Amino acid sequence: MPHALLAQPQQAHKLLRLLNWDTYIGQTTLRDFTQRSGVDVAMDVFTSEADFVAKLLMSNPRYDVVVASDYSVMRLIRAELLTPLDRSLIPNISNINPQFMDAEFDKGRRYSLPYMWGTLGIGYRKSAVKGPVDSWKWLLDSDKYSGRIAVLDEQSTLIQMALKYLGYSINTTDASEIKKAGALLVKQKPHIKYFAGDNGQDLLQSGEVDLVMEWNGDILQLMEEDNDIAYTVPKEGSLVWQDNLCIPRRSPHVMKAHQFINFIFDAKAGAELAEEIAYATPNLAALALTSESYQKNSAIFPSKETLARCESAKYAGSRVSQLYNEVWSQILNEGAS
Repeated sequence: MPHALLAQPQQAHKLLRLLNWDTYIGQTTLRDFTQRSGVDVAMDVFTSEADFVAKLLMSNPRYDVVVASDYSVMRLIRAELLTPLDRSLIPNISNINPQFMDAEFDKGRRYSLPYMWGTLGIGYRKSAVKGPVDSWKWLLDSDKYSGRIAVLDEQSTLIQMALKYLGYSINTTDASEIKKAGALLVKQKPHIKYFAGDNGQDLLQSGEVDLVMEWNGDILQLMEEDNDIAYTVPKEGSLVWQDNLCIPRRSPHVMKAHQFINFIFDAKAGAELAEEIAYATPNLAALALTSESYQKNSAIFPSKETLARCESAKYAGSRVSQLYNEVWSQILNEGAS
């Protein structure tokens, strides 16, 4: 029970350890929390789902709060690696949009609360492309932009987008469909310049590539600086994702972790955070304080028609994970000497 964990006496050590994606926090968010609470925050970053899991499991001292994808939350719950949340310690939970207060990956929201949500799509340099960029084809099944493409170095997500392009569900458990997605990526590999970690937007900004598979907020941050950059969700559909705040089972400072999560759902703090990182907030009180340009940005808040073409990723179990590993190995080894 969470109350048993929270009954531990306060420790003199006032440092909270956060595990998060890079550029996925406001410039003053952590400082503002420290000023309000007296608790310093040390934030480590990860570059992929695999990196996230490795750092979470190997960290010493351990993390107090982690930002985990819907896919990861499901896996962590099954592995009993998360601490149940004590809602009485998170009064700002009332600010969260009710539609996010239940989730297939965490029924009843016992272990997670929504941080941000968004889509995966194509970021591209308008002056460098010819014709519409409306399909995954240009990244996954064409030599038109050979050597000018970057895709995610993210095993499950990349294979899922290949599945989507081929007309399959990203959550298929059919081995033949997954293998077809792998074969497509193996064929396309000579035309892909980078399998990028959490830096596709940097490659696009520097001019090293002209098209990238990237998270919408990363491209939107770039669009604010460069009018030649655009973002689109391909016509075949994509991934609609949700990142979540969780407390690992062995968090050394559970009270401080709840305190930090509650701060993130403060209306003012949440609004400043959302506008700066350019992702969709599930915090209604924060949303009300954001600018009209943020609220009406279709790249942040996609239309119903766009969302209808997208799917959320689900953890399909060890058999499918092993199949993904085999396909990923084939992709990585293609062309290796």
